[in-house]
Amino acid sequence: MPPAILSRSHFATGAARGSGLWNRLYHYYHLHHETFLEHYHRRSLAESTFSMIKAKFGANPRSKTPVAQTNELLCKVLCHNICVLIQSTYELEIEVDVRG
Repeated sequence: MPPAILSRSHFATGAARGSGLWNRLYHYYHLHHETFLEHYHRRSLAESTFSMIKAKFGANPRSKTPVAQTNELLCKVLCHNICVLIQSTYELEIEVDVRG
């Protein structure tokens, strides 16, 4: 089982090249290359999705209460997913029958 991925707080110390932490991560990258890339790819996809949602629907919630903000965020995610489905149907030339 590979060692746990370090959290962001480990990088906040400004670990420079040649430090113990930097060397540890460098060796982890080379010894567990596939695992590292898989983890990084998932992170990259998540950040890309958040960026798309912010660009399309705005970064800041307009609602005031925490419950309303949560609902607003969930609606933005739902709308983003619908937009991605619509775009995919056009790009892949998929015929959609919406008759019930």
